[in-house]
Amino acid sequence: MIIAVDGPTASGKGTIAKALAAHFGLPHLDTGLLYRAVGRQVFLDGGDPDDGGDALAATSFPDSLLDDPHLRNEETGGLASRVSVHPAVRQALFDRQRSFATQPGGAVLDGRDIGTVIAPEAEAKLFITASVEARAQRRFLEMQDRGVEVTLEAIQDDLRARDERDRNRDVAPLAPAADAMVIDTSALGKEEAIAAAIDAVRQVVQE
Repeated sequence: MIIAVDGPTASGKGTIAKALAAHFGLPHLDTGLLYRAVGRQVFLDGGDPDDGGDALAATSFPDSLLDDPHLRNEETGGLASRVSVHPAVRQALFDRQRSFATQPGGAVLDGRDIGTVIAPEAEAKLFITASVEARAQRRFLEMQDRGVEVTLEAIQDDLRARDERDRNRDVAPLAPAADAMVIDTSALGKEEAIAAAIDAVRQVVQE
């Protein structure tokens, strides 16, 4: 069984995907981490994330980079959004994601184009969303816990900019698959969101 979990930044899709993987006994891949690694590699190379050539060159990043703690910070998240608009970058990472999705037994993948591009045949497709305000508040609290100084307004502005890029890029724009089940987590707690996702997958599996 392949479970595709898509949605914008800070919607809760990563947390939900990990919970689904644990519940159904499936391996999990955070595909956004691959794009963060490309963005981080561009930075380390001294390149320009808006330059297609620099971004493509960074797709050859070493596997060890996936363990770099800098991949989780806001700056790298912004770089990931910028490199992801390049078609050549998306193509370079496609095979890696596709191989993971089609492994024997299935898998759970979360990202922005899993249900539409990477695994359109997925048995269960979820699109996790939430208001910018709710997402910004969650990210703000995460940053505070990490001791990172940032304003709520700055996070909101960053999320809106990322949403704009992700929804309007020419290749694989952020959008729910036609047969995806949409879950709005704006007013849901962590456990409520996870329960809603598990129930949604069960409905499809039972069908």
